[in-house]
Amino acid sequence: MANIAPSVLRQASRLASKSVISTAARRNAQTVARVASASAPVKCLSRRSYVTGTKRDNAQAQSETAIRLDRQQLKDEGLAISGQQNGSDISVSPMADVLSQAAVMDEGQRPIYLDMQATTPVDPRVLDAMLPFFTSVYGNPHSRTHAYGWESEKAVEDARKHIADLIGADPKEIIFTSGATESNNMSIKGVARFFGRSGKKKHIITSQTEHKCVLDSCRHLQDEGFEVTYLPVKSNGLIDLKELEAAIRPDTMLVSIMSVNNEIGVIQPLEQIGKMCREKKVFFHTDAAQAVGKIPMDVNKLNIDLMSISSHKIYGPKGIGACYVRRRPRVRLDPLISGGGQERGLRSGTLAPPLVVGFGEACRIAKEELEYDSKRIKYLSDRLLKGLLSMEHTSQNGDPEQFYPGCVNVSFAYVEGESLLMALKDIALSSGSACTSASLEPSYVLRALGNSDESAHSSIRFGIGRFTTEEEIDYVLKAVTARVGFLRELSPLWELVQEGVDLNTIEWSQH
Repeated sequence: MANIAPSVLRQASRLASKSVISTAARRNAQTVARVASASAPVKCLSRRSYVTGTKRDNAQAQSETAIRLDRQQLKDEGLAISGQQNGSDISVSPMADVLSQAAVMDEGQRPIYLDMQATTPVDPRVLDAMLPFFTSVYGNPHSRTHAYGWESEKAVEDARKHIADLIGADPKEIIFTSGATESNNMSIKGVARFFGRSGKKKHIITSQTEHKCVLDSCRHLQDEGFEVTYLPVKSNGLIDLKELEAAIRPDTMLVSIMSVNNEIGVIQPLEQIGKMCREKKVFFHTDAAQAVGKIPMDVNKLNIDLMSISSHKIYGPKGIGACYVRRRPRVRLDPLISGGGQERGLRSGTLAPPLVVGFGEACRIAKEELEYDSKRIKYLSDRLLKGLLSMEHTSQNGDPEQFYPGCVNVSFAYVEGESLLMALKDIALSSGSACTSASLEPSYVLRALGNSDESAHSSIRFGIGRFTTEEEIDYVLKAVTARVGFLRELSPLWELVQEGVDLNTIEWSQH
């Protein structure tokens, strides 16, 4: 920008010296003058200020500067494109133009959303069901002495039935919580503390690829004196049923295995696990936040005793979830929250009718449209996977058959995952769980599969949902293909691979 300032200033002075200027020329002069003033250094006042105001045009990502390559080299290789920028012909990397457009989008324009495992948008039908409970129907559902409480209570119980119907349970077995994290904590800590008091049962089994809240709950129980076995998973992400059977002891009280993994989408063999636990008289808990409403779930068929459910993963509101607690055979647990004794005494506190009603409506819609949604998401997933895996050195993480199609996790070798996410600013993606996405550590789920640090770092998760369109999938495929190719061209490792060098045979020296 600075190197074109003198020519812009000369042009502005020539235009200013002419006595007669046409209307069109006057407009050009004003434009050039603005560019010149922006390019020339501005003297700032000596006034001290710790915070400076920024205009939108000044807050643009400097993607062009960051990746600008030698212009002559680009021109020689035929990779440069010419573009008009502020009245001058310039040659830049083609990717700089793409990244510039991706990083600085028009006001009101938003990225394509493909992070459905983190959260889902609220279905408009869910919002319509919720709105009356923010205004006219505002009674406390636990008030039994007047009509305001009765109508709120009826709405809550209707919602409870919708949730129970979705998983084949009795409405009385549904306990409302703040979300799947609380449900997981309540199930694991509640059962452990209740049965741990007798001193006869002190053992819990879980897997290494569980959600953080399950792993952390187990670690807290270890500090309290309980024993926990963390089962490894096979390279496809599934647990070994023989290892599970061998791990069950006479003092085992609970097995906690998630239904659908939130990072790689693998579906665990729930029916076999449930049958084994019932035969061994051990309670079976599953974190089904990513499964309920997406794949068929029946707690009786699968012999599930405790199940965690989240509303915002199935197009409902955030801040509400549920815990299924079996009544026959009865599951006993200590409550985490004490108080007025609501929710069968297991979760005290006043319920939020707008959230409960939204959750119930989301479950009703999910049950009604499960078959249609599944077929459509499978079609889009196949389209996406076929395109991604047709690229060189790409691989799917997790079992290619036993996985939920809406969660596609792919590794792009010789590309840093975080770099690719930055290059794909026009698409909302993730490199792992939203709960741990702030960490630069490689995904512990992918590491448990046996992936190297490099492979784990180069993985991207694509989440497809009810409102994803075919056009969005096609755009994502084009964008990912172009930008992965560009980033690989910057990698010296990619150059060695193209020359046929086996990177495992190289001895790297430390400086």
